[in-house]
Amino acid sequence: MPKTKKARKVAVAMSGGVDSSVAAAMMVEQGFEVIGLTMQLYDSGRVTASGSKTCCAGQDIYDAKRVSDKLGIKHYTLDYEKRFLDNVIKDFADSYANGVTPIPCIRCNQKMKFRDLLNTSLDLGADFLVTGHYASIKGKDDEIALYRAKDISRDQSYFLFATPQEVLKNIFFPLGDLTKNETRDYAKKMNLSISDKPESQDICFVQSTAKRGYREIVQKLRPDVKKSGDIIHVNGEVMGKHDGLDSFTVGQRRGLGVISNDGTPLYVTKIDSKENNIYVGSENDMAIKKFNISELIWLDKKKKTKKIVKEIDVQLSSEHVTQKANISLTNSDQALISLKEPNYRVAPGQACVVYDDDRVLGGGWISGDLSL
Repeated sequence: MPKTKKARKVAVAMSGGVDSSVAAAMMVEQGFEVIGLTMQLYDSGRVTASGSKTCCAGQDIYDAKRVSDKLGIKHYTLDYEKRFLDNVIKDFADSYANGVTPIPCIRCNQKMKFRDLLNTSLDLGADFLVTGHYASIKGKDDEIALYRAKDISRDQSYFLFATPQEVLKNIFFPLGDLTKNETRDYAKKMNLSISDKPESQDICFVQSTAKRGYREIVQKLRPDVKKSGDIIHVNGEVMGKHDGLDSFTVGQRRGLGVISNDGTPLYVTKIDSKENNIYVGSENDMAIKKFNISELIWLDKKKKTKKIVKEIDVQLSSEHVTQKANISLTNSDQALISLKEPNYRVAPGQACVVYDDDRVLGGGWISGDLSL
């Protein structure tokens, strides 16, 4: 239940999927006045058919409306297409053009759901914005904090690290103590039509708008990425040519267009957007122990100092794997991460999220300054 018993009106971000639908149903069942809000993020005339695994588009808006009608709550569709283009899709394209690998879901949470949608919710008189994320918020006032979900296999706290304390005070995640199976069982108990609906898995706007995958979007917004350049081995040997930076991400193994002299697998070790070159090497050449993170958001204000915080856990990708590291907060929005053991999949542009057990301390974006 939201943090104060005085809260009687909540807005629920409804994507048309099972998770957000169950979040809305739980709030209704607990006696709250509920408003369903669905963001339309791209032109519904361009989206795929009913069976597509997308969110916030044609069929999904219809599903959210059906669930709202079933629950007897008001439902509004908000035209956020331009905001989504400006804040998420353009950032996605710029990231590839700059040689880094983006995570648009985090940007969407940061700049759309927990900024624009939250503000709309509060303007409508809601006390909280409720979403179907698998994470938990515990504590209150300056002690409020973000935690992993009970079911670690469903945990989405990695995608929520950029949610500051002042925003955490106004949001609620009712699915934090549920497994996915329990969520679907709840949907069936409430006789919701979406109980067996497939979940969104890939980048939503790529599935819905691009027949040729994400490169279609990147090249439309950043045509400069189509410029050819060299593929260079870390030993300095020019091995071939590439047809655009947007075809590559750090750690990529397949589709490089070049092979090693001895037949050992090659990986992308670096993308140099300034010189328009792709660097490749063996898996050992990818070993990283130190890197900087930028745009640092620190949720635990009491522990934000310039001292090294020893033996914290860091998660460097959406996979639910953490490793031990030291963190040195170098200034208000940057930090140096020193891993205890090398990691072979550190990619600039991905998020580095810092944990103390299950509590999210903060995080930032991995920069291109990597070293062993």
